[in-house]
Amino acid sequence: MPSVRSAVTAFSLLASVYAQATAPTPGQPARNDAPLGAFEIVGDSMVSAQQMFLGTPDKVYIIDKTEANPATVNGHPAWASEFSVSKKGGRTMDIVTNTFCAGGNVLANGTWINVGGNMAVTTGGATADSEVTGGQPYQDPDGGQSMRMLTPCDDGNCEWALFGKMTTRRWYPTLETLDDGSIIIIGGAEWGGFVNDANQNNPTWELFPDKDNIGLVKSDILANTLPANLYPLTWLLPSGKLLIQSNWKTSFLDYKNQKETPINDMIEAVRVYPASGGTAMLPLTPANGYTATILFCGGNDLQPDRWTTDWDIAQYKASTSCVSITPDVSTTYNKEDPLPEGRSMGNLILLPNGKILCLNGAETGVAGYGPQDWAVGESYADNSVLMPVVYDPTAAAGSRWSRDGLTASTIPRMYHSTATLLPDGSVLVSGSNPHADYVVDNVKYKTEYRVEYFYPSYYNSRRPQPQGLVEQLSYGGPYFNVTLAKEDLAGDVNNVKEATVILLRTGFSTHTMNMGQRFLQLNSTYTGNSDGSAVLHVSQVPPNAALFAPGPALLFVVVNGVPSIGVQVMVGSGQVGEQPTNNAVALPPPSVATQTDDGQSSGSSSQHTTGNQDHNAAMRTPLQSYTALLVSGLLSVSLLAALL
Repeated sequence: MPSVRSAVTAFSLLASVYAQATAPTPGQPARNDAPLGAFEIVGDSMVSAQQMFLGTPDKVYIIDKTEANPATVNGHPAWASEFSVSKKGGRTMDIVTNTFCAGGNVLANGTWINVGGNMAVTTGGATADSEVTGGQPYQDPDGGQSMRMLTPCDDGNCEWALFGKMTTRRWYPTLETLDDGSIIIIGGAEWGGFVNDANQNNPTWELFPDKDNIGLVKSDILANTLPANLYPLTWLLPSGKLLIQSNWKTSFLDYKNQKETPINDMIEAVRVYPASGGTAMLPLTPANGYTATILFCGGNDLQPDRWTTDWDIAQYKASTSCVSITPDVSTTYNKEDPLPEGRSMGNLILLPNGKILCLNGAETGVAGYGPQDWAVGESYADNSVLMPVVYDPTAAAGSRWSRDGLTASTIPRMYHSTATLLPDGSVLVSGSNPHADYVVDNVKYKTEYRVEYFYPSYYNSRRPQPQGLVEQLSYGGPYFNVTLAKEDLAGDVNNVKEATVILLRTGFSTHTMNMGQRFLQLNSTYTGNSDGSAVLHVSQVPPNAALFAPGPALLFVVVNGVPSIGVQVMVGSGQVGEQPTNNAVALPPPSVATQTDDGQSSGSSSQHTTGNQDHNAAMRTPLQSYTALLVSGLLSVSLLAALL
């Protein structure tokens, strides 16, 4: 039998292996008097927000197409900027090539890439004389094969950098981060136009970085879904396969074996650009077994031969249809509660309380613009939807959409609008420019720079201030402990029973999509203390990187539907490559202490848990129990020595 000294030495090493850096304790929002359920104009985006992502807790990066934005950089109009969430302003950035309808996502190391775009242009979107140097006044080289990289920063010193070219031109590509933290780049067109056509279709995908030199791989679904196959809707599934939805077709892509399998067709409406329905993967939770369900709402029911510009498409009614699919379980689409009105170009934004905010878009028409006499100015859509609506996936069927307490925006958010969740739980909304260039005079839908924050109903509530959140999460391995004060639990320790820990990636927002957006509830149990405080015992990410791809994300603790301020954490190793996985350490059973008549506390167990409790705890030997406590941080090495 090992000696006490050797046991303590071993446990000391174990403790150091499992030591995890903790994040600063989140505080309170800068204000508690926000207009709840409403929008507030807070600043100027400097460039129109065609593309957008949250790069740090304080910095949102905005990307436009090349156009005559009044803001400048390096002597020419800017088409990229950095917006400070706290200061509500920022700086322009030089992204060099034309980013018109590019795609983006984040690598496992936290670096964002933005790829593709369109040819060099001059005023009004006309083709420039030189694709190498670009046209005046923009100086915008061709961006069709460009790969751009940014590592976000808070000091204002990071810049976009070009780093080579893709193997082929891509305009309207989709990017999805994979389980090894690399990115798959899917589809697009070579040049441009309202919709795609056979002469410029790019029905292929490639990986970045392409460590195995796979090169270009043909995609049957993209070859067979013209003309509405741009920005194909794509999700990494827990199975490790990808779901791709394009026009009316749907397929699985096993990218590791380069195999594509058709499944059931979409029902009721087209969801991809330019129909542009809102889409989101519903929260992945212990309660649903981390099973992915994807929601599609809005779009329109046009058949392939109707995607033309010889009729007044701007007045064609958008669909109210919502459907879902749980592809790792069934390939059948299911009808869901419909939208209260038809909506094209509506964003679905995951909130940390598990609900989904739908905002932006129009009741009639589609994404796109052009010079046709029926266009609204140049817009192919009309009748903006200014009222948001909230979807609750846990509500009973027939009552999942609600507008209780909500107020309309005053700003139409039409084609090229974007939205992203912020760490304080508000939603930043910007963009809208259904024009070939900058236009603000004598048009119904102008080039828009105003930035709004939308404040959900929880915003003004006192936020939990959890202590012990970790800066990096692994796939499996030891759990960690998060302390909640009595005040965090609204004075009732029993509120810990419903507390959840949420990992949320806000994604890359463009064209009604938030590429990579995902919500995962970490498994947890709790210990409620007699002084009204409590400890959450929180598992790492389940040992499957396809559930939540590696890279940066926000970590929230939610109590009574009120989220803490989100802390930015790193998921996985922080490097591109196969992610280490470990078995999950069993969690302690949930319990809440009660106060006895003599003033002493006593533990009372509870069968309620926000995850899977440890049913084998009673069978542990004392040494095994001490090991679990040491790993979780509840037992010190010195105390262990005394116990042994």
